[in-house]
Amino acid sequence: MRSKTTADIYSYWDTLRGHRDVPGRAQIEPADIRHILPDLFILESKPEKGIRFRLAGTHICALFARELRGSAFDALWLADQTSRMSRIAAEVMKRRTPVILSATALAGARERLPIEVILLPLRSPDGAVDRVIGAIAPLSRPHWLNATPLNYLDLSGIRVLDTAKTNVFLQNRPEIPVPPVAGRHRQDGIGNAIRRVLHLRVFEGGRQD
Repeated sequence: MRSKTTADIYSYWDTLRGHRDVPGRAQIEPADIRHILPDLFILESKPEKGIRFRLAGTHICALFARELRGSAFDALWLADQTSRMSRIAAEVMKRRTPVILSATALAGARERLPIEVILLPLRSPDGAVDRVIGAIAPLSRPHWLNATPLNYLDLSGIRVLDTAKTNVFLQNRPEIPVPPVAGRHRQDGIGNAIRRVLHLRVFEGGRQD
């Protein structure tokens, strides 16, 4: 993980889950993570509505200069990546597996900003794993950041965290690059990529006890 924010929310999520695969939404105590709350969001999957922001921190809304609550998660991404991003978030919930996304934020005429996004599955009060807690963390703070809103995010890579292993902070595990949609023949490519990385190549995560 390249951002302290993503590392902190992963550590908190991992502590909450204990020996289970996924923690519950009701376990989250905002006071415990107050220092990163502005950078956090919660997604919710609803039939016929797709995956939408249930909550979005003030820093995230400020980045895009709009309120994100109730809006579609895939709307933050380039138009040709929207279906891909919906599938990624759905896979995180279905497989109960956290992922880290590498992306470039596009702003203004040609401003660019490296971004790290983490998606961590959550169990809702009815027992279904249909929520995600995550963070959007800029990896630098250029002078224009607070004056120029981000337009879209451009996905470049994905890492699946193996929660059964340790050393989550290792940087030498391979990231799976995500090619442009136009270069793919099948629309379910990202699902295949997640299944492939789960089986073969993972970014180690988990407790150190």
